[in-house]
Amino acid sequence: MNPSITQKERIRSLDIIRGFALFGILLINVGAFKILTDVMVIPEYTGINRIIEVATDILVEKKFFSIFSFLFGVGFYIFSSRAESRGDKPRWRFARRVLALLLIGIIHFIFFWGSILAAYAVVGFFLIPFYRAKVSTISKWLCGILTVHIISLGLVISAPNMGIFSNVFTFLGNDLITIFIMFLSGFLAAKANWIRKIRELSIQIRWLQIVTFLLFIGFSIWIWYASIGEDPYLNEIIALGTIPTTYFYLSSLFVILENKRIVKLLQPIANVGQMAFTNYLAQSFIGLFIIGLMGLEAISPINIVIISITIFVIQIIYSAIWFKFFKMGPFERVWRFMTYGRNTPSVKK
Repeated sequence: MNPSITQKERIRSLDIIRGFALFGILLINVGAFKILTDVMVIPEYTGINRIIEVATDILVEKKFFSIFSFLFGVGFYIFSSRAESRGDKPRWRFARRVLALLLIGIIHFIFFWGSILAAYAVVGFFLIPFYRAKVSTISKWLCGILTVHIISLGLVISAPNMGIFSNVFTFLGNDLITIFIMFLSGFLAAKANWIRKIRELSIQIRWLQIVTFLLFIGFSIWIWYASIGEDPYLNEIIALGTIPTTYFYLSSLFVILENKRIVKLLQPIANVGQMAFTNYLAQSFIGLFIIGLMGLEAISPINIVIISITIFVIQIIYSAIWFKFFKMGPFERVWRFMTYGRNTPSVKK
């Protein structure tokens, strides 16, 4: 049994999108690298800082961890189906994989309170029952959960004083549900083989882009006014626009990445995405080091952009160097060992 994936088997567009998702996550997480205390005062930002802050709410907040979640769902199907083709037990093997992720996530949380790995692991368990489900069944579940999620967010915003029901709607509208919706979206796209049929599905994808783009514009305007007016339900408004915006980003990226020249040009981003697990873990430590070096007490939006770009450039460089000598990232290898219970060759011959 050889669990290693060859370069020919990889879908390069997935690595590139994963790399972009890491950068978007970085733009959100940098501000959380430094723990806030009761004596610290968050300043009111103006000028370029305020513009960046609002633009982040519109373009980045919640969207890129949703893209990452979609790719996790894709990865679940690819991992499990390959395990089954080798005669392994796919659901059991995936359960072991997310248990390993949970353990690593708990350790990472000790160093960075904003780590999402443990949450991914817990939500990931709910994907396992869908492995044998038909595409039509998964589609129905996805539509049902998505509908409940949207209605719940709408009720939280429009009818907040509903007693115990408010707590129920708040839970059904939270980020964990968003993560699961995107997990299921990615799993469905992989199981239905849509990712490998982008050209064949060009008409359907174009309609998806048109609808989600219009929704993206509408929600962008709403988020802008909510942010400027300091709306108490800004977070819920952002959440309401997250899934259509994420679908718009993903559909557009997949179409763009059908161009082989663009894929070749973005190979450095693909390297970052190929060792996404290692790079996600490394971001918090590199970020803390840079923030300490700069002596920052409060991290302004402009500082977040500068630090994020710096970290990502560093990761582009060391990812490229790493893959000249190794076939997988260091923490990818650790995760693989925890999944299979044995080492696999990682040095290129």
